Amino acid sequence: MDEDTSEGATPGGDGRESDPARGPSAPPRTDGGTERADEPTEDVALDPWGSASVGDYADLFAEFGIEAFDEVDDDVPDPHYLMRRGVIFGHREYDAVAEAMANDEPFAALSGFMPTGDPHIGHKLVFDEIIWHQQMGGDAFGLIADLEAHSARGMSWDEIDEHARNYLLSLLALGFDAEDGELYRQSDNRAVQDLGFELGSKANFSEFEAIYGFDGETNISHMQSVITQTADILYPQLVDEPKPTVIPVGPDQDPHVRLTRDLATRVRYFKVTEAFASFELDDEERQLVRAAYDALAAGSGDDGDGSDADVRCEDAAEWLADYEPPESDRESVDLAAAKSTALDKLRAGGKEPLRPRVRFFDRNATDEAFEALIEAVEGEKRVFEGHVDAFDLTRDEAESLAREVEIDHDGFGFRQPSSIYHRFMTGLTGGKMSSSVPASHISLLDDPEDGYDKVKAATTGGRDTAEEQRELGGEADECPVYELYAYLLAGDDDELTKEVYSECVNGERLCGGCKEQAAELMREFLEDHQEKREEAEELLDDLDIDLDSDRRGTGGEH
Repeated sequence: MDEDTSEGATPGGDGRESDPARGPSAPPRTDGGTERADEPTEDVALDPWGSASVGDYADLFAEFGIEAFDEVDDDVPDPHYLMRRGVIFGHREYDAVAEAMANDEPFAALSGFMPTGDPHIGHKLVFDEIIWHQQMGGDAFGLIADLEAHSARGMSWDEIDEHARNYLLSLLALGFDAEDGELYRQSDNRAVQDLGFELGSKANFSEFEAIYGFDGETNISHMQSVITQTADILYPQLVDEPKPTVIPVGPDQDPHVRLTRDLATRVRYFKVTEAFASFELDDEERQLVRAAYDALAAGSGDDGDGSDADVRCEDAAEWLADYEPPESDRESVDLAAAKSTALDKLRAGGKEPLRPRVRFFDRNATDEAFEALIEAVEGEKRVFEGHVDAFDLTRDEAESLAREVEIDHDGFGFRQPSSIYHRFMTGLTGGKMSSSVPASHISLLDDPEDGYDKVKAATTGGRDTAEEQRELGGEADECPVYELYAYLLAGDDDELTKEVYSECVNGERLCGGCKEQAAELMREFLEDHQEKREEAEELLDDLDIDLDSDRRGTGGEH
């Protein structure tokens, strides 16, 4: 464990910052954002409790399946400035949240904060993301990850109580609506702990070892806190109904998201897939068989729903043997191996008709729930031991039906949670932002004059002399002060970030004046924020959340 990292949010991004030795944050864009890296450069290690070590954000797309946010940002109504500027750079299935948002349907946002130090400007990114989703109509949840702080960081309960209060005050001061949203401590939320117990039955130590590097020295409470975090992430779906839920995180927190998505699927009663015959296909094989079916059905004059086509497995095998997938598909998945196994299955199927259908597998259902599902499937269907094939339902209709039956029979019906990923801020002194190096970060509790002084003393991307700066322009792409504008100080004003960037790189802006402007804005921000924190004191005291814990214990170690 690196004690110098800036402590913070779990499961929502913790504000811990990247290490330039492993790769800095991508440079700011001239439009007031940050450029997305195009090519992976080195291996990525994601440790939720250690130093963030993202060498290049593009590596996350290749290694962990995180998708580029610019693929969905056009679907987001009135996107937040962190989205517009590329600070939010990646996502998992955020399109489901964006669609719910656009259609005024239920959705939620949740993030949590590990109370091991003062909240700082890195945490503000997460605060803002929760609040924005709440303002866009989502159910908002903010949690204090006190069990994790105690088990993974060895924090005393008195220390946790003090820091928890500071996090919640800043969240309220920045605009979180506690009447519409929910704030809680892990240790006080029985529903979360009960859910964690259920989820734990679907996880095992070998999985924790592979994901987190846990070993024989890892304390059991630390493992338990991980399961509690997966329950936190799914908790919004216990409130009212399962719904698209986004978890704003730093990329170092992605292991929690991946594990939770897996567990959300494992506890479901039914698995729904697309099928074409009596045999089962994996995702890549299904893609190829779908291509074969569509081509042959079209040739037979079928309208595409499989009702009239006379397509048999052996026909599909013959077609597939000569098929070459488009280049884009070959790049996204390894279809060579899938083609070989799909051909084997089709040839073994012989003259069996190939017909599209949806298949419901009985994964965890009670006998009563499985019988209810069979009864609920309308139209042509075939019932087998352990699964049901339905010929008149779309995949979306089948998913909805499976969830409805599950919930009616005391199941959870969880949707896989979505996530968005924001870039780390560079420390004011260069390098990573560290809680143990006060000059590298600005606490939301800092005296405004201290905030002013830290910005004035910050490292910049300027040249050695004013003459060189005017001649060559500054390097805003490598400037922590410019990041302050893009991530925080400019707020919703994109024109200010564009102006600062353009004037810097064109040599029209010198570092002294730029830092003076940023320092003034920082002082104003801290003054305003701390006034609002004072106003939030009474509101926090009125909330049903216990900030004077009577728990006892010595804490764990990591």
